[in-house]
Amino acid sequence: MNSAKQKSVHYLKLALVGLAFLLLTGTKDLFAQGCAMCYQSAAASGARFIHALKSGIVVIVIPPLLMTGIFARFVYRRRNLFHEETGEHDEV
Repeated sequence: MNSAKQKSVHYLKLALVGLAFLLLTGTKDLFAQGCAMCYQSAAASGARFIHALKSGIVVIVIPPLLMTGIFARFVYRRRNLFHEETGEHDEV
């Protein structure tokens, strides 16, 4: 049981380091990803277009995030399936 507690503490530390990495990165660098043409057309448009553009970005981002999360959960739940099967045969 102590090993399980150590593993959970290890994963918690990794999660905290990842969260700190995401929070401490400069957001100014993220704005450099757009091209000049896209920036000019978005800046020249009205508020409704900007709102639609932001909504479209969210709609495009959600499916890959959901698929990645589902895949990660599937892999996490099945991570020891092979080892459990071979471990049963070794005991006989």
